Amino acid sequence: MQTNFYCNNPYINIYERPSINSKISSQIIYGEKFKILKKTKNFIKIRTFYDKYPGYIKNKNFIKKFKPTHKVKVLKTKINKSNKFLPFSSEIEILKKRKSYVMFKKNKWIKLKDITLINKKEKNFIKIFKLFKNCKYKWGGKTCQGIDCSALVQIFYKFNNKFFPRDTVDQIKYKKGNIIKKKFKKGDIIFWKGHVAVCIDSKKLIHAYGPEKKVIIMPIHETIKRIERTAKLKVKKVFRI
Repeated sequence: MQTNFYCNNPYINIYERPSINSKISSQIIYGEKFKILKKTKNFIKIRTFYDKYPGYIKNKNFIKKFKPTHKVKVLKTKINKSNKFLPFSSEIEILKKRKSYVMFKKNKWIKLKDITLINKKEKNFIKIFKLFKNCKYKWGGKTCQGIDCSALVQIFYKFNNKFFPRDTVDQIKYKKGNIIKKKFKKGDIIFWKGHVAVCIDSKKLIHAYGPEKKVIIMPIHETIKRIERTAKLKVKKVFRI
């Protein structure tokens, strides 16, 4: 049995258990590769190819044959003549071109200007993070419809074809860094237990912040004090992006 498949929906929730009443732990987005571990009537147990993330998705909306050539470089690109969209970093295969549009699926068209080559890199991490500014916070989310703190950081690495873990508990262990730091620089990633933020300069950071219910830019030191005061958490580690 073939075990490698690709997401054929704008995005699909990954559940901790085979039930829609279970906690959503993450998502897969259009074109994302995964391996099927086990099938049931309504759900399949999967492990994602990029970050080896396990979980359950509904037993539908996946394809076998797929050769992605491009990826979405904007926050979302509208699918022509529908109310659906492909989220940032979706991987597509161009089937046809027509002026300023490309067909990625039968009778499904998006704007050519919204995509780039699959191997294209974007070193300006601030540009990527700011795409998500004011998007709502959602535990397990990875798109403009809702995103969590660790996904916001991971998505920069994934877009640049580099590995980075999905959850903060694994991200914090991925690189060496400092435990205490008084002066911060652009590109510093700050970790607390269960939370992460990225410095966009020496004074401000950006993060998907639950208490504010959105992706937001905040002063670094005020944020550190607020998290220590409200969540009783201190900074655990800092390393460079």
